[in-house]
Amino acid sequence: MASGNKLLDVASVRVACGDCSLSKLCVPMGLEAADMDRLDTLMKRPRPLRRGEHLFRAGDRFHSIYAVRSGSVKSYTPCHDGSEQVIGFHLPGELVGLDAIESEEHVCAARVLETTSVCVLPFDRIQEIACEVPSLQRQFLRLMSKELAHEEAMLMLLGKASAEERLATFLLSLAQRFKARGFSETEFNLSMSRHDIGNYLGLAVETVSRMFSKLQEDGVLSVHRKNIRIHEPARLRSMLRLDENRSVARCG
Repeated sequence: MASGNKLLDVASVRVACGDCSLSKLCVPMGLEAADMDRLDTLMKRPRPLRRGEHLFRAGDRFHSIYAVRSGSVKSYTPCHDGSEQVIGFHLPGELVGLDAIESEEHVCAARVLETTSVCVLPFDRIQEIACEVPSLQRQFLRLMSKELAHEEAMLMLLGKASAEERLATFLLSLAQRFKARGFSETEFNLSMSRHDIGNYLGLAVETVSRMFSKLQEDGVLSVHRKNIRIHEPARLRSMLRLDENRSVARCG
């Protein structure tokens, strides 16, 4: 990992897949040790990227899938007028670049939001190993299925939910994802800007800022710069018009 803003040569501190704290999130459970070693040998671990650098840009040829090890990544589609449409935020343990498998060309871009380390998985090598390791093949199918489900959930959210519901869903989804990574689900930093959140949720940045202020005034959460502390998760969840047995859709 990086310390402060100082870049670290990840190759000099090699962490095998089996020893990585995120292995349960980005590689299949129950993979044999020998197969885990094979997966580890194809990984490339470049130096961490600085905030604002790209993993890839729209139109780049597809070569690899990226697994976020630390930091965070924003995926977006460039618009003709020079603006951006944010389509996702990716946390440690999540994969970036699945969009280009079919066309072999990236239709979106991926830019890091803070100092970020990734594992690079050359797709041609993944295909070779996946043919021999069924559990790896199943994992990639599962991840692609999750992406489809996420897109459907986002279409429903943007089509029917109020501004209040959109922001509540976004915060609760982040809380669930941080919890899955062993972090606090009630206190975390937002690496993305208010503008990016609004862009992603289809809201004006002024609306996002106003809703954060209201939630803070109501005692639901507190905000200090990028730090968010959720004091009353139940009240935040009560803002959603969901059945009690439905979980919060991944939003990010």
